[in-house]
Amino acid sequence: MASFAFYSALFSTNSLLLPPCVHRLPIYLQTKQNISQFSVIASSSTGGSELTTEAAVTKTESERTSFGFKNLTETFWVDVHRAEGRPLSVRLNESLTFASSKLEKVESVVIRIELRNGCVGWGEVPVLPLGNWNQAMALEKVKEACKFLGQGPPLTLNLVLDKISENVPGREFASVRAGLEMALIDAAANSIGVPLWRLFGGVSNTLSTAATIPTASLVKAFDLAAKYCKLGFKILELRVGRDLNADIEVLQAVRAAHPHCLFILDANEQYTSKEAIEVLEKLNEKGATPVLFEQPVHRDDWRGLSEVSTVAREKYGISVAADESCRNLVDIQKLIQENIVDVINIKLSKFGVLGTLEIVEMVKKSKLNLMIDSVAETRLAAGVAGHLAAGLGCFKYVNLSAPILLSEDPVVGGYEVSGSNHKFVNSRGQGGFLKWDIASWIL
Repeated sequence: MASFAFYSALFSTNSLLLPPCVHRLPIYLQTKQNISQFSVIASSSTGGSELTTEAAVTKTESERTSFGFKNLTETFWVDVHRAEGRPLSVRLNESLTFASSKLEKVESVVIRIELRNGCVGWGEVPVLPLGNWNQAMALEKVKEACKFLGQGPPLTLNLVLDKISENVPGREFASVRAGLEMALIDAAANSIGVPLWRLFGGVSNTLSTAATIPTASLVKAFDLAAKYCKLGFKILELRVGRDLNADIEVLQAVRAAHPHCLFILDANEQYTSKEAIEVLEKLNEKGATPVLFEQPVHRDDWRGLSEVSTVAREKYGISVAADESCRNLVDIQKLIQENIVDVINIKLSKFGVLGTLEIVEMVKKSKLNLMIDSVAETRLAAGVAGHLAAGLGCFKYVNLSAPILLSEDPVVGGYEVSGSNHKFVNSRGQGGFLKWDIASWIL
């Protein structure tokens, strides 16, 4: 028997919405003026359906309403029918560099979780060639977690997510944990007929993203910049750090050709603090200053990061972002308390969905700004990140452009893309899915 319970804020309409995968289940009740919150407990079986409602707190029309992610996790019962993971490899149009590694294709593990109510959720585990971690190892870990989910008893969503954290703990398996969280949350959102952007806060259903220009020759970087600017991108992120003089030459040429575009420089830990400051000085002389300088020095060089950040902020009015230096909550607390940088860069694959939400709350209480970034991933993972960023509405910098570097788009549906603009429609959950028979192919 599939059963679940959830609280839902009520919206201004008189109709009942019935998701196709849940027979006779009302998702939300609505009134035109005062918005009342109800506790809705529903169960379905071969014997029929039952619905009980209990009036709760009355909210005024001026109060902002959302479907309430926390309430959903506490009251939605997860009953998994089938959970699976399969490998997916998609070639890149342009190679990507991550620290000392070069990527020619995106390798992911795609997760599909089907609940007994018929609703399906999708997640993705991006696999970067760092250390001994590879796609086969990620797939094995996903299969272990999927086996646990398929054999476990029905539990509330928050308890299932806690079990996932216990079974896939720590930084080493963060991307696996993120993919599983994505799929479970997507399945729950599908069950109650809510798009993720509403579930995460409902601030907006659109956002604008930067575009990444991978480390490349001057000619290639110039061509890519022209392509992205023509598509309407206002911010370009350039990978730098291989060759100081070559980097400056590329940045100067791109800036001269596209003076109306803003630039983010991502050094991926490749500079010393002295070199990073030299880059800023030379770019300032040539009138090509970036709006953001991301991870200019090694992740453990806290002093160097602070020095670059101070010079960038006080002398040039440029913000510095920490990325690789953000490995856990302790790192982020240090960055905030010691005022080391201006921006914290978050990736779902590094912290998971729950970890990301926790970090957002920490950073929002500080004077720092937030950035959300993609790695090497398809529109499944980028879509969840985009829904979260749009729904929360608190990210100053957004770069979720990784999918445009792929030679093929394996995702069906999902968010709408128009150049740099992403629109998250009112489809249930994230709205995108994979044709399951193409998983394990190389596209």
